[in-house]
Amino acid sequence: MTQSTRSDGPAGGRRRGETAPGDRGPDLDRRAPLSRALVVEPITPDKTSRGAETAPEAFRSPEARLEEAVGLCAAIELEIADALIVRVQQPRPATLIGTGKVEEIAALVAAHEVDVVVVDHALSPIQQRNLEKELKTKVIDRTGLILEIFGARARTKEGRLQVDLAHLTWQKSRLVRSWTHLERQRGGVGFMGGPGETQIEADRRQIQEKILRLERELEQVRRTRDLHRKKRKKIPQPVVALVGYTNAGKSTLFNRLTEAEVFAKDLLFATLDPTLRRIRLPHGREVILSDTVGFISELPTHLVAAFRATLEEVLEADLILHVRDISHADTEAQAVDVGRTLEELGVSPQTGAPIVEVWNKIDCLDAERREKLLAANSPEGAIALSALTGDGVEALLTRIENFVALGDDRFDLVLPVTDGHLLAGLYQIAEVLAREDTDEGIELTVRVSDKQRGNFRARYGAFIEGAE
Repeated sequence: MTQSTRSDGPAGGRRRGETAPGDRGPDLDRRAPLSRALVVEPITPDKTSRGAETAPEAFRSPEARLEEAVGLCAAIELEIADALIVRVQQPRPATLIGTGKVEEIAALVAAHEVDVVVVDHALSPIQQRNLEKELKTKVIDRTGLILEIFGARARTKEGRLQVDLAHLTWQKSRLVRSWTHLERQRGGVGFMGGPGETQIEADRRQIQEKILRLERELEQVRRTRDLHRKKRKKIPQPVVALVGYTNAGKSTLFNRLTEAEVFAKDLLFATLDPTLRRIRLPHGREVILSDTVGFISELPTHLVAAFRATLEEVLEADLILHVRDISHADTEAQAVDVGRTLEELGVSPQTGAPIVEVWNKIDCLDAERREKLLAANSPEGAIALSALTGDGVEALLTRIENFVALGDDRFDLVLPVTDGHLLAGLYQIAEVLAREDTDEGIELTVRVSDKQRGNFRARYGAFIEGAE
């Protein structure tokens, strides 16, 4: 059985290659016409049984999977000519889906003049090549589509390095697509390859050399990040990292908390490049907030590995905020996917920083449920908020402040009114909870973190009330 949802897209009545005023092609080539895509969602036995047996909350409906695949295509501005669900009882080694369905899809490709078929499933190199032959058009799988998005979104040098590494690692395993006759050989000397080296071997070797070069450059990025972290530790400020499923609203929340202008849009993978900013909590203490790349279901391991330099900010965080789109129908399944990805990175509530769930996008809920969630915000449990409207944000800031204050010591002290330098230094290393200026001196109640306790006592011990 095949389910189909059709859409003429923004260029419904136009011929292939024509664009209307204001249309724009994929970010990788602004001059190209908008590509017409057909999205195929294969529902294999593992997609229908794995979640139900081992993690019921991780199960996604076929319709939800198709919707996400269409959203991924929208992230690089593909025009969706058609989208359909194909149920696969027995995956075929040659084409994944059966011959009848292949013929049906080929007819749709011809009818809609499709430029690319997006198969929302991992395809082997042979399956991809065979489908391209049968459908007579370009075919990309889920990994290839995500790589296209990453390539369009990366803006910094580091982001581009990570995308290039992920793409080359993926491409290396698919060289068979380019060469069907492995007896094709070329001679050469030195680095060009010895006699008898096949073209595919030469290509694989060149790709491997590029991979090694990119890994060296990313290692330098990692060392630079380590130096930055060491500098931050000299002026101890807790690091709070935002993680979550792609399009959960992390960047919108980041902008709300920091008053920054990080790119935030209703698109999957709108953020690839990490951003760090200082934010001031209600009582004056500063923390560093980190925005990171979003996660997604079935994200290939080598993509996670390529972005490890970025995700190390999560590994070094003192507190992790797991931002969830609580209005999404698959919010529970998305949460499971984020948890699995964090575990791959070696982060869990048992071994890493504490994780607080942030239930975002409550503005998309009905008024009754929205008010109920806001009323339930407390020092324990999840924090419900809307990064768009600001509702619930104060509760989140209070939660962060309460966390960073754990283990802090409170002191009452009196400083002389004549020593402004001493007072200014106190604000640098302690959180001032209360202050009263009197004739006898400046009476203060301060909270001091564990990292600053020794420094504080050495400089202000004589002014602490009750000190001898």
